[in-house]
Amino acid sequence: MGAEPNAAEFQIIELQSQPIGRMIVLRQPGSWHLVDISLPEYRAHGMGGEVIRSLMRECKECGAGLKLQVLNTNPARRLYERLGFIRTGEDQIYTHMEFRS
Repeated sequence: MGAEPNAAEFQIIELQSQPIGRMIVLRQPGSWHLVDISLPEYRAHGMGGEVIRSLMRECKECGAGLKLQVLNTNPARRLYERLGFIRTGEDQIYTHMEFRS
């Protein structure tokens, strides 16, 4: 699924041909941004980590970094840290993180 320059790409995440969530990624040369990922009924089942690791592998192949922002109160922040994302900033609402390939 391609995207126009500076346009985010919307993907449906499937398990056994059934939609279980969504992911939105903005792919720019050298730096991708994970805008949103949602797997509402599969939280804490390892699916999010699997999808993000796959995206991280794609970034490595392209030589791109991967950025995201997560609500400070969102437990997914710990997942991102375990996956190797580092904090690059924080404000009252969001923690900004990046994975460098």
